[in-house]
Amino acid sequence: MKIKVTSLFLFCSLLGFSQEKDSTEVTYKKRVLETIEVDFLMSYYKQDGIHSAVSGGRGMEELTNITPTIVVAIPLNDDDVLTVDAGLSAYSSASSGNINPFDSNTPSPWQASSGASAQDQLKSLVLNYSHSSDDRNTILTGHVSGSVEYDYSSIGFGGGFSRLFNGKNSEISANANVYLDTWKPIYPKELQDFMDYNGMNGGIYNYFAVTPGQVSSEVYNPSNFKFHDTKTRNSFALSLAFSQVVTKKIQGSIFMDVLYQNGLLSTPYQRVYFSDKGNFFINEFQLADDIERLPDTRFKIPIGTRWNFYLNEKLTLRTYYRYYFDDWDISSHTFNVELPYKITDKFTLIPMYRYYKQQKSKYFAPYEQHLSTEEYYTSDYDLSTFNANQYGLGISYTDIFTNMKIWKFGLKNLDIRFNHYDRNDGLNANIVTFAVKFVQQ
Repeated sequence: MKIKVTSLFLFCSLLGFSQEKDSTEVTYKKRVLETIEVDFLMSYYKQDGIHSAVSGGRGMEELTNITPTIVVAIPLNDDDVLTVDAGLSAYSSASSGNINPFDSNTPSPWQASSGASAQDQLKSLVLNYSHSSDDRNTILTGHVSGSVEYDYSSIGFGGGFSRLFNGKNSEISANANVYLDTWKPIYPKELQDFMDYNGMNGGIYNYFAVTPGQVSSEVYNPSNFKFHDTKTRNSFALSLAFSQVVTKKIQGSIFMDVLYQNGLLSTPYQRVYFSDKGNFFINEFQLADDIERLPDTRFKIPIGTRWNFYLNEKLTLRTYYRYYFDDWDISSHTFNVELPYKITDKFTLIPMYRYYKQQKSKYFAPYEQHLSTEEYYTSDYDLSTFNANQYGLGISYTDIFTNMKIWKFGLKNLDIRFNHYDRNDGLNANIVTFAVKFVQQ
């Protein structure tokens, strides 16, 4: 199952106090980055549910995903930094294996298939360059990226501008990004075979059970189905942000993204079943009436804010809120809170909670509730109405003096987090993340 990404986010760093020079002449310039920094990141994600989009809104959603990533920041000189981000996302998925469930003796939406589509790897590489002005009040960035997996590839590029003022207590930023993606469409096995047979009786199309155990003389004929003409997906994003140090104990930011997509925005292997069409089965697996059909354009706007409050020397409150809406009639609210508690000078305990509420797309309907006369349709529960709660706990270790060393690199920070995600439509997941930062010495 392709891990979809439905929106782009801007991370706003909140700045500490610093004094502005009385003279515009720079007598000493501290390097933006003193030495090479290396981050190793790893996440483990495991989910299950009862509404597989591959099986038209019903069936197991079992998925396991592991994402090892390495990020290397290299100072090129006093002002310039090159960052290399290389990652791998490897997954195994019972539901995506059911793109072709018929390699099993008893095909069923509730049983894992061993087909080639049951696992895949996404490989990605991002190169980011940043330049800071002599007074460190202006930062220019640019990046190029690329990623590839079995049925999907992407290239991206973009740039950004940040300006600090008011004694570096205020910051405005703008970023623009473009992603040009290409599908190699994979279709449900029965629809692909139907087109290969050109609708003629033969192979598996001689007869089918209307319900398991009953035989019909009708011939399977998914008349709505056709291959996609478009195989590209283009995404354009503009991100704007403003952050402010309000007091010594309060920092805040607001941000907004404007995103536009065009091309093939539906997923070719996600089945749809119509209420006004007959049902055809092989064993327990129902043959598709068609695949997901969605508009070829989408306009999205997320607007949000972050606020951090220093409560005392032990406790900090971090809050986040985002409102999202798009022209597919999806709207959502996201609220996140973290309470980092400093146990010692080196260890911080981080309880966290996230709440998400979404209103469904006008193109969504559950299993067998679409009509074949509709222009657009999907039974992907990611586009449905639902609420979700996520509970987590993390622990962070910071070694200011980098006493622990591996070769020429000292350990600067170690962060481990566990989250449990629970959605009221039956989907649940566990997520473990691990991050460690080393600096060259």
